[in-house]
Amino acid sequence: MPFDVTGYELRARQGPCFVCSLVDGAPGYRHEVVFEDDRHIAFLDRHPTVVGKTLVAPKAHIEHAVRDLDEGDYLALMALVRRVALAVEASVPTERTYLLSLGSRQGNAHLHWHVAPLPPDVPYGRQQYYALMTENGVISQTPEQIAEVAGRIRAHLE
Repeated sequence: MPFDVTGYELRARQGPCFVCSLVDGAPGYRHEVVFEDDRHIAFLDRHPTVVGKTLVAPKAHIEHAVRDLDEGDYLALMALVRRVALAVEASVPTERTYLLSLGSRQGNAHLHWHVAPLPPDVPYGRQQYYALMTENGVISQTPEQIAEVAGRIRAHLE
């Protein structure tokens, strides 16, 4: 379904940090959480371009993937990214898994990793960046479908 990229950019640049808001339980920032411990959180992307797209982040407001983490914290986060990616792959049909850290100081500054499972048989011209661009639309899912995918991912993380 179509996605309001302009509105999203405005919220990302002018609104509060979406990860910190989720961690703090702020109304309007609820996501389907699939994993949480004292240092990390993983949750389904609210605007997925592929089914099962999950975000993994440190709970602390950290902005740079390498400079803001010491080696131990970086390795712990990346171990969780791998664990979540394996759970996502076990939960939805996946040809390949894309792992990206996106955002900038201008918007969505909180460090987060995208775990995006590319479905099988997507034509090559619609893979890679194309498959991740909200400009091309997002997946329309009911709350029940979202909860079902999250439940499968959670089960593989346990």
